[in-house]
Amino acid sequence: MTGSAVLELEEVTKVYGERSDRSPVPALRGVSFAVRAGELVAIVGPSGSGKSTLLHVMGTLERPSSGVVRIDGVDAAGLDDRALSQLRALRIGFVFQRFFLSEHATVRENVADGLLYAGVPAVERRRRAEEALDRVGLADRAGSTPPQLSGGQRQRVAIARALVGRPAVVLADEPTGNLDSATGAAIMALLHELHADGATILVITHDPALAERLPRRIRMLDGRVAADSGDPRAPRDPEGRRGREGRPSDDPGGTGAAT
Repeated sequence: MTGSAVLELEEVTKVYGERSDRSPVPALRGVSFAVRAGELVAIVGPSGSGKSTLLHVMGTLERPSSGVVRIDGVDAAGLDDRALSQLRALRIGFVFQRFFLSEHATVRENVADGLLYAGVPAVERRRRAEEALDRVGLADRAGSTPPQLSGGQRQRVAIARALVGRPAVVLADEPTGNLDSATGAAIMALLHELHADGATILVITHDPALAERLPRRIRMLDGRVAADSGDPRAPRDPEGRRGREGRPSDDPGGTGAAT
């Protein structure tokens, strides 16, 4: 069962090049939606749809040009850089397709590092890292280093690192993008298990087939929300159906990168 909203966007825009000699490029055009505690949501769209910009704005890595972004009830736009970094460290977990693990640190240390900016004492960081690794089925590999792990295991470490701070929301950017199909399916199964345990997770993907397997789907197109299966007021976009029937919707390189 879902709870109160942990992520809210109201008429969010993002325009690049506003302060340069180049013509401004709008990447987000009035995006509005809310995600409640305990939801598992796909943000799906082709290359250039705005989903990667949306990820950066939701994750407070970039400020919107206008509009409101609330994380766990806090208006991120009203915070200075230090307070924004603190909010990001405490309330948002990130999972990226390239893992971004330190190869010379142990798995336990990689996960514990997710708590460095939260001011958690070293002993507690270690305990919570081991707890998070157990949650993703890697308790027995805590002393290993990333080069000793498979790609799927590395992604599990990245997920544990995102969860260790007990964030309000986890943003997973193409979490299966660097994995073979069987390993990718196992990672998605893990995300479903974590969702069943109460985690709030947004999966950013260019893959409409993957998105179809999640309970809620927000489809981005040209910087706007084209459809939202969790909002009865949102349009039901035929583009999504056409994309599943064979219209090219992935980026040419298959990397899932989008503006």
